[in-house]
Amino acid sequence: MSKLELSGHGTTAVLDQAAGLRRLKPAQPVRVIAVTSGKGGVGKTSVSVNLAVSMALAGRQVMLLDGDLGLANIDVMLGLQPSYNLAHVLEGKCRLEDTLMTGPAGVMIVPASSGKRHMAELSAVEHAGLVRAFSELDRPLDVLIIDTAAGIADSVITFSQASQEVIVVVTGDPTSLTDAYALIKVLNRDHGVERVQVLANMVRDAGEAQSVYESLRRVAERFLDITLSFIGGIPNDDWLKRAVRRQRTVVEAYPNCPASEAFRQLARKADSWGMPTGARGNLEFFVERLVHSPLPRLAPPPALVGAAS
Repeated sequence: MSKLELSGHGTTAVLDQAAGLRRLKPAQPVRVIAVTSGKGGVGKTSVSVNLAVSMALAGRQVMLLDGDLGLANIDVMLGLQPSYNLAHVLEGKCRLEDTLMTGPAGVMIVPASSGKRHMAELSAVEHAGLVRAFSELDRPLDVLIIDTAAGIADSVITFSQASQEVIVVVTGDPTSLTDAYALIKVLNRDHGVERVQVLANMVRDAGEAQSVYESLRRVAERFLDITLSFIGGIPNDDWLKRAVRRQRTVVEAYPNCPASEAFRQLARKADSWGMPTGARGNLEFFVERLVHSPLPRLAPPPALVGAAS
């Protein structure tokens, strides 16, 4: 297979292909959820994999995309060893179908590469190549969950803007709150994202989870034109930490622990979200919005006090 060629009319080809898919395939709405965070170390990937498995255990066909293109770690977290990843797809060495791995509860996993700086800085043409790869994928699917990188890198903005729902994972750490606000500000002011779901992670109890959300909501509602919704908290559970060490999801390894119950509640909430107006079948909603998403080079976020205005 030759190297993926998308120069010149690549974006037009992707759009034409997506249009062809709409004509050939029956509508099957796919819920696309981006799980992101302002800073690393807040448990975003753990949230992504446990949400994916929880929704699969509830009977959904789920695909989990490792959207941290340069520092992928879903395969490591689940003890998987992929033969191919997204870097191979963009190099033309395989199809997206060839990268798929089966994870817990039958979740389809698309691995990314780790330690490849280039993958973290894809050009617009290469993003279009990623879109094309998805447009060629033919699998029954109810939910696509994207575990993005942390921060406001191009890929984070692109995946978040193209998704129907954005979950921002945040902890009570002041730096986590500051960076979460900076991310939400960029998504809202520069990219038109009007709704964000906030999940408090590593909390002591429901009261702390609500307090973390309120700290973020007060600033966002004052300075931004955005709707923040509180979707709960995940407890700082030793059983979850044990599952991570065993390279398993907590909902599979320890289904009766507090963290597992919290993820089941999160899955039920995510499953109840209505599909956005105009959402179409298969993955066209996602791939076409990816094509149209601008890819600006963004400066690092300012501190929360300076960022408010």
